[in-house]
Amino acid sequence: MSTKDPASAPNQQAQQAAEALLSAAGVDRIDIACTLGSGWGEAAGQIGEQIAEIPAETIPGFHTSPVPGHSGVLKVIRCQDKYVLVIGARTHYYEGRGVEAVAHGVRTASATGAKQVFLTNGCGGLNRDWAPGTPVLISDHINLTAASPLTGAHFVDLTDLYSPRLRELAREIDPSLDEGVYAQLPGPHYESPAEIRYLKTIGADLVGMSTALEAIAARAAGMEVFGISLVTNLAAGISPEPLSHQEVIEAGQAAAPRIAGLLAGVIKRTAEES
Repeated sequence: MSTKDPASAPNQQAQQAAEALLSAAGVDRIDIACTLGSGWGEAAGQIGEQIAEIPAETIPGFHTSPVPGHSGVLKVIRCQDKYVLVIGARTHYYEGRGVEAVAHGVRTASATGAKQVFLTNGCGGLNRDWAPGTPVLISDHINLTAASPLTGAHFVDLTDLYSPRLRELAREIDPSLDEGVYAQLPGPHYESPAEIRYLKTIGADLVGMSTALEAIAARAAGMEVFGISLVTNLAAGISPEPLSHQEVIEAGQAAAPRIAGLLAGVIKRTAEES
């Protein structure tokens, strides 16, 4: 009878990916990681000096994203005296690769030495006051994927999962930032109006198809987590128009100057203080 821990395989793959990534980038560690969701791509250029750009598929466990708006590359950027890994090749749960593939990016980042991870996304908003193009800090999440990146008796406390310290730092840069609860659903279809009414009832302010599973894996790895959403559209039943991914991309493009500067600013401040 095998006594091998089934949870060890994803960590072993992450370690292999970390070694390959560090070798390809020519650095000995990563200090901060950032996963760029829909609409957030311009932030990478404002963080610091890019020292490596690596096609995702050349690193074990990573894949070129089939989702428009995701770059499909891994970048290493020097910020102050820190190295920042920018993951532009997020794996979404709806791609069917399994939850381990979803968590692979943050696990790899942890294996390279990263202590903080910045998770971004484009999402639907349930608050009518948040117009498309509004960035909103994630204060908590509701995981409605019926999945977890953890297996076995791996009990992890999710209290204050989204770092109060990093949220406060973000508000020092932009005092106008609101915060809310993000609900992750499996996708890839958008939610029905009835589902949106349900989500409002259970306390969600934002809804999307990423982030929560990654955040759980990051907390399990001992990382400090910062989450921020870009409201790209009002949710179904609230929006007067049919939902489309093109709308998500366009809202991200319109908001890019503000949100890129905001995210880069928070990462730079984190690099200074860590």
